[in-house]
Amino acid sequence: MNITYDELRNVKHQLPTGSIKQIAAKLSVDEQTVRNYFGAKKYENGQIVGKHIQPGPNGGIVNLEDTTILQLAKKIIAQADAQPVT
Repeated sequence: MNITYDELRNVKHQLPTGSIKQIAAKLSVDEQTVRNYFGAKKYENGQIVGKHIQPGPNGGIVNLEDTTILQLAKKIIAQADAQPVT
């Protein structure tokens, strides 16, 4: 799947507090691995995820080999948006 780097970062910024931890726990991966997926570059504490960035507009094009983290993130955002604000 191809997505712009800016779009990927926008998804990350929409996540409610604690979502990175929730995604990591669900997938049994390190939290830093999830952060790296969304653009962080701290690989000593997290694995490198199958993604490739090519230069271009909007931060470049990111080719994601596995979209599981992205799909979970979008699901969490949709659930948070569906909850009424009190």
